[in-house]
Amino acid sequence: MQIVEENLKGEEGEIKIVPESLDDLWHLKYLIEKGDVVFSLTKRASQSSDKLRSDKELITVRIGVEVEKVEFHRYANRVRVIGKIVAGVDESGYHTLNIAPGKELSIIKRKWKKEQLERLRYAVEASKRPEVLILTIEEGDAIAGVLRHWGVEEVFDVSFSYSKNFGDRRREFFGEVASKLETIEFKYLIIAGPGFTKKDFLDFLREKNPEMSKKAIIVDTSSIGIRGFTEVLRRKVLDRIVGEIRLSEEAEYIEKLMAGIAKGRGVAYGVKEVKKAYEFGAIDVLLITDEFLFKARESWDIDSFMKDVEQMGGKIVIMSSEFEPGKRLESLGGIAALLRFEI
Repeated sequence: MQIVEENLKGEEGEIKIVPESLDDLWHLKYLIEKGDVVFSLTKRASQSSDKLRSDKELITVRIGVEVEKVEFHRYANRVRVIGKIVAGVDESGYHTLNIAPGKELSIIKRKWKKEQLERLRYAVEASKRPEVLILTIEEGDAIAGVLRHWGVEEVFDVSFSYSKNFGDRRREFFGEVASKLETIEFKYLIIAGPGFTKKDFLDFLREKNPEMSKKAIIVDTSSIGIRGFTEVLRRKVLDRIVGEIRLSEEAEYIEKLMAGIAKGRGVAYGVKEVKKAYEFGAIDVLLITDEFLFKARESWDIDSFMKDVEQMGGKIVIMSSEFEPGKRLESLGGIAALLRFEI
């Protein structure tokens, strides 16, 4: 994410940005909210065109819309901002701005929330970090995922059965996994999984693709796939190569939450229990999913609630609902707390 221009007076004002990746588009879903005004270039039919003709002349204009809805389309690689036209053309009515990587837009808010500004700064810093691919592998099965801001996105899986001709089939399996890796751009490769397969695969890479093998490190996990990805994050392996990454913290907090639920102490989850903990001043860490936060603003002044929690010494952790820890929190109501004392 690039910040092109920033014009804020207190909490109000305009920030002009350019999203650079799919990750940045995901952040836009939570930066832009109902009531904001968003400006960007778009295509509109020329007013001089015959309204009855199907081949109307399209011209590029800069339009401002008052936002009513924001949609993140991961597979189409765009964000759709839908709202009432407030500037740029004489026509009234509604328009949809399609925002793709590389397209500049301006977001104007009456109030930029602290969480939104932090998310924007995080996106700018994260764009400077190296790209990481996690390969989880065991005998005959490999599942790989690319590290995104919201979590790990699975990009391929390879399955082989080699009960006969073990040696030949195993090298064929390794060869196909290596071929898949060669189609993906990344700076660092984490090879994870149970047993010795991961080390054997790295030895295979050193033989077949020495340059790629130089990017790799090995990590022990008990599983592959989603559970394996989560283990890598929870063990903070990524900290060794990309610095402190929020996702490893999310995985650690959700484990603490689930352990507390199992023991029946030290935690609260769901709106009713969390509000009760707040009333007693017992919240040490408040856990919220981005989806819950986005929806809660329509019916609850949750920003003031979070500010009060911070003033009482609590920490706020906003989790991605796209990744496994956030999904687990969503299943518990989207909001929970780790407590500093029992209530």
